[in-house]
Amino acid sequence: MADLPEIIPLFPLPNFVLFPGVQAPLHIFEPRYREMVAEVAESHGMIGMIMLKGDWERDYYANPDIYEVGCAGKITTLTRLPDGRFNLLLEGMSEFRIVREFRDRAYRTARVQWCPAAQIDLDAATMAGLRELLISFLGPPAHDLWKSLVEQRGLGGADLINFICFHLDVAPIEKQTLLEARASRAGCLLDILTFQVEERKLGPGGTSGSSGPLQ
Repeated sequence: MADLPEIIPLFPLPNFVLFPGVQAPLHIFEPRYREMVAEVAESHGMIGMIMLKGDWERDYYANPDIYEVGCAGKITTLTRLPDGRFNLLLEGMSEFRIVREFRDRAYRTARVQWCPAAQIDLDAATMAGLRELLISFLGPPAHDLWKSLVEQRGLGGADLINFICFHLDVAPIEKQTLLEARASRAGCLLDILTFQVEERKLGPGGTSGSSGPLQ
């Protein structure tokens, strides 16, 4: 982890959890985060995505509480719009834990402890179980999705699990739980999918409001 910076900017969002290996488009419009992007683009290009917690709305323009664990992404594509806003593509790089936060800029920064890459091995039984749960959760579209991800793109292990965790339409707190699970992420994902499938069976009309397809 020696090539990763010790101090990174933090970009807290209420309903967004980044995972290693996935790409996410972001539109930057707040002045403080425009400043953040402009500065970080001239250096290491890393942004620490972190989720807001608790009653963040009341204190959003100050310093609302955030979770301790997030995922940093590197800017891979950056477009500055005429009015000063940015469109960018962020690629998830590594989980981190906040060690100390600094508030000497318009945006928040932190000294972080980088988490070693989580080793996620999926045996044949786990892959089969994951596929069946996705089919139960998503319905027929899951067949084509699995074929695209596993057979055509060759995703497996952490790459497959992280992709599903990022795109799955579940509550943000569940995604935060998945992020923090790290090496146990596959098992945590299976538990969440199992719960969602069972909840759907018990919900009004056989559906649950919190279940949904991949985003």
